[in-house]
Amino acid sequence: MRALLVVNPAATTTSARRRDVLIHALASEMKLEAVTTEYRGHARDLGRQAAESDDIDLVVALGGDGTVNEVVNGLLHAGPNPDGLPRLAVVPGGSTNVFARALGLPNDSVEATGALLDALREGSERTVGMGIAAGTPGTEDEAVPARWFTFCAGLGFDAGVVGRVEQQREQGKKSTHALYLRQVARQFLQEPNRRHGTITLERPGEEPLTDLVLSIICNTSPWTYLGNRPVYAAPKASFDTGLDVVGLSRMSTLTAARYSTQLLTSSPERGVHGKHAVTLHDLDQFTLHSKVPLPLQMDGDHLGLRTSVTFTGVRRALRVIV
Repeated sequence: MRALLVVNPAATTTSARRRDVLIHALASEMKLEAVTTEYRGHARDLGRQAAESDDIDLVVALGGDGTVNEVVNGLLHAGPNPDGLPRLAVVPGGSTNVFARALGLPNDSVEATGALLDALREGSERTVGMGIAAGTPGTEDEAVPARWFTFCAGLGFDAGVVGRVEQQREQGKKSTHALYLRQVARQFLQEPNRRHGTITLERPGEEPLTDLVLSIICNTSPWTYLGNRPVYAAPKASFDTGLDVVGLSRMSTLTAARYSTQLLTSSPERGVHGKHAVTLHDLDQFTLHSKVPLPLQMDGDHLGLRTSVTFTGVRRALRVIV
């Protein structure tokens, strides 16, 4: 087997020595080429080269969710083709590693590498669905290129939190769960649209859902993790179905406290629920419009402001080693 290992040297939970150990372990079982990323988007470029190659069987992403997202966007640049594209494997090296953990992989990079090698020996893999988002035709965002996401996206509040965290990290702050929680509080206090929602959700054959304050799109469950605690925004979301949406039509101090508590105490059986909560399961396509530009995030990466985004769930997108 010939494999490409894409290594993010800035991964927050792997040292240079640990990465060397992991590379040697993988190289002992396959013909491995290891490439260290040098710029934003490099992992995407490497994934695209692998997709266009005739002799790469496997692409291994060693890094966090951002690295995985870039590799996936490279592999799927010409569209999904599970049987014709290299398989994907993940060695978690970020602070949260939602995609890897949702697949059932250990959160420790050494243990995950051992699990990956066992899966390769046993021929264990699965075909997973992905989401893709693009600017809506006929709107001012129609020229925005399409982008794949592996586990979640969001328009509005949660994307604003992601943007704040990225700003803090650019200033040298370490990515921690405490940092995220502080930015959630600050985003809530400064959120200009929390009393009057600006988002409308449209889907074929259904009445629009209007005046949403926030919208979270899930491709799997859990939605995220706080340390070792999984957070289930949409417990029914799965790599085997379409996309799930969670929306809120109100975010007063009281309702924010209520739904925050629900998220912190969520389980595989129960997520966000209540009078002001909207939950939709297994959607193939829908569009989110906003009266004002709102921040957009995918897989924890802030992508700027958008007013209209169309989301599509692709049920069979990529083969993954698990």
